[in-house]
Amino acid sequence: MHLVRRLLLVLIVLALGSAAAAWVLAGREAGPAIEIKSPATTIGQKSSMELFVDAPGGTLTRLTATLTQGDQTMPVFALDDTAGSAGDVKQASSDRLWVIRPIGKATQPALTGGKATLTVTAARPVLFGWREAATTVTKEFTVRLEPPRVAVVSTHHYVNLGGAEFVVLRATPPDVAAGVTVGAVSFPAYPGSAVGLTDPALRVAFFALPFDADASTPITVFARDEGGNEAVAALERQAFTKVFQRSRIPIDDAFLGKVVPAILANTPELSVSAAAPVDAFLTVNRDLRQKNNAAIAALAAKTAPEMRWTESFVQLGNTQVESRFADHRTYLYQGKEIDQQTHLGFDLASTAQAPVTASNTGVVVHAAYLGIYGNCVVIDHGLGVQSLYAHLSSIDVKDGDTVRRGQTIGRSGTTGLAGGDHLHFTMLVGGVQVNPVEWWDGHWMEDRVFRKVREAGGAAPTAAK
Repeated sequence: MHLVRRLLLVLIVLALGSAAAAWVLAGREAGPAIEIKSPATTIGQKSSMELFVDAPGGTLTRLTATLTQGDQTMPVFALDDTAGSAGDVKQASSDRLWVIRPIGKATQPALTGGKATLTVTAARPVLFGWREAATTVTKEFTVRLEPPRVAVVSTHHYVNLGGAEFVVLRATPPDVAAGVTVGAVSFPAYPGSAVGLTDPALRVAFFALPFDADASTPITVFARDEGGNEAVAALERQAFTKVFQRSRIPIDDAFLGKVVPAILANTPELSVSAAAPVDAFLTVNRDLRQKNNAAIAALAAKTAPEMRWTESFVQLGNTQVESRFADHRTYLYQGKEIDQQTHLGFDLASTAQAPVTASNTGVVVHAAYLGIYGNCVVIDHGLGVQSLYAHLSSIDVKDGDTVRRGQTIGRSGTTGLAGGDHLHFTMLVGGVQVNPVEWWDGHWMEDRVFRKVREAGGAAPTAAK
């Protein structure tokens, strides 16, 4: 009996020791991982807090975020907030929670300009829920509540439907982002130093009025800081409507047999069969066209913050214009309408496999096959301005090459969705395809661009070329 009691006592001691050890070890387990994604550095009037929290199964016992400034502590988020803040929690993955919550003067009225510290604490259950493992992360921000300022400096802004314009603006403080908004599309502004302006507050921007927009589309300039504070000013301008060409394009089996299989062979991601050529053509003409145009627009991100040209752009020499910008095309097969699309460029033809030259100085940002455009080259001229050359039979340049105005970059051809040998040429501003005619006009370049640069104190040619 005495031995049994001793054995029982030993077991109790061991159990208590194990429990104590488990308790201690559980307290040493790592808490949830916390990543404060935004704000980056600044909190404004209406900013957004975005954070990720990683825990096994995404299970948390606590999650709070508070903003501290001096002796003020302001709640930002609480997992158990009955007011509904828990609705801002999304399951990013099985182990990851994604939290989005407004932060700033609008939601924390006591906030003032200066420094503030965001503190995020998250805890997860351990030891079958008897304990929790917690993590606390802090990050310091600058609170900026005063909106930036923006004003238009240049004068006489005239823009054609499907065309482009240039503006000089002043945006302060110097670290704000600025640009032009046309309807729902924004065009970034670049430091004035790109055109020789020495005032750090001056910015320059090209913008476009898309061919399918309304001439009365609102156009404004903006300045926006990292805290989300924004200033907007109207851009005084005169917009002109334009009547674009309309064409009826008959296609036949010979054309389909020539272009469709080649495009499909070079675009394996299209899940269509050349055995149904009309259906394949419609997929190419609609879906692939849209995809290709999106890829071209994305190249705007590769532009340089400098003006790489000092002359007007030049049209390919000795060429006949076969089709113009924004030509609305109706496609007919066996006399019946099967599709409608808009042709966003100029078709220029001379002789078969004619040398194709760069319209101006720049850097190649694309030199490869591109769906309906076939062998295609895109040259960046800086400040969001780019030129495109399509249907080439051969390409003589590669990505990253610097080319000069008039340098041969390839030869004309029939690759892509081309019925005959020609060059498809267009200009782009911020990824938006625009009418090349303006860019070929030395007087337009002088009045719309170079004059404004000089009037703002920058360096630019003094005469049209």
